[in-house]
Amino acid sequence: MTVRDLLKNKGSAYEWTGPETTIKEAMLVINEKKIGSLLVMKDNQLIGIISERDMFRTVLAKGIAGFELTVGDAMTTDVIIGILDDNLDEVSALMTNNRFRHLPIMDGKSVVGIVSIGDVVKTQAHNLTIENRYLKDYITGKYPG
Repeated sequence: MTVRDLLKNKGSAYEWTGPETTIKEAMLVINEKKIGSLLVMKDNQLIGIISERDMFRTVLAKGIAGFELTVGDAMTTDVIIGILDDNLDEVSALMTNNRFRHLPIMDGKSVVGIVSIGDVVKTQAHNLTIENRYLKDYITGKYPG
C-alpha cells in the first residue's frame, strides 16, 4: 500500500501556520485541533514543521518567555518529506529510524497532505486483519480460489 492509498482513505487536509506565529498561538491551534504538529509555510512553500515536542522543549529551555518566541525560532527546518508513491512499510521505517511522528507529503513542490505514524500503523493493522481473514478462509476451504 502507498501513501496515496492512505491519503485517499484518510483525506489530505493538513494544518499549517506561518513562521511569525508565536509558540503560544501554535500550541492553542494544536490543542484545539487535537493534532501533534503544524506545517510551517511561507509563500505557499513548506519551510518547516513544528511539533508538540519542539514547543515543549522551547518553553522548557526558555521558561515563560518561550511562549512568545515564534514558530520560526523553534521549528525543524531540515524536514524529511514523503511522496505519494512511497510504500507504507518504507514510510514506517523512515519515521521510526529518524524518530519523528509526522511526515509531510509532497507532490513536486506542493504539500498534498501529512501522515502520522498512527495513520501508518492503523492502516497496516487494518490491511493485516483483512489479509489474515482471507488466509484463514483459504486454509479452511471457505475461499473459492
